[in-house]
Amino acid sequence: MTAPAAPRFQRLWPTLFMSLTLPGSETANPVLAEMLLALDAGTEDLTGNYLDQNLFQHPSPAIGWLHQCCQRAVLDYAAEAGMDYQPEFELQAWVNVNRRGDYHNLHNHPHSWLSGTYYVTVPDQSQVSRHRTDLNPGEISFFDPRAQANMTAVRGDGQFDPEFRQLPKPGELFLWPSFLHHLVHPNLVDDPRISVSFNAVLRRKVL
Repeated sequence: MTAPAAPRFQRLWPTLFMSLTLPGSETANPVLAEMLLALDAGTEDLTGNYLDQNLFQHPSPAIGWLHQCCQRAVLDYAAEAGMDYQPEFELQAWVNVNRRGDYHNLHNHPHSWLSGTYYVTVPDQSQVSRHRTDLNPGEISFFDPRAQANMTAVRGDGQFDPEFRQLPKPGELFLWPSFLHHLVHPNLVDDPRISVSFNAVLRRKVL
């Protein structure tokens, strides 16, 4: 009797999420934090006017280091996604300074390929006095982009988890497809939460 053929599995349309800790972040972050807070103090609504800036054009060596790291991360992401060529892209970056009570509403990043955030400072929220048990201060949440996928929840199956939530650490970089909806939970302490977000925009359409 012929043995049954082994099943073959393919993961169709996965959402690839990347995280890494940048080498040298311990040295770069204090420099970045001081510079980004100074930029925020000298510019009205710096975080909100993200389309009017590209931080990666700043001449600071620390920004140059971060720019190079983000470019490398995008290329590593492309390789992990199975792309057998190096895509041509440009990076546009902006500053996020979230003070006490600040957050970001649910959104995605139109007209971009990939989006990412590098975390300069992430204040400790563990001692926050909470009057609700469902608060997730300082965390970032990503949501399943497939509208029909959550009709039936299956415990333990990552294909059906509607939300992926992560508390970043200073020095970490996250990278994800720009279509993915996400939100940033409020900062509930006095210390600012400082990060640099960026979009990777393809220079030309690749078919």
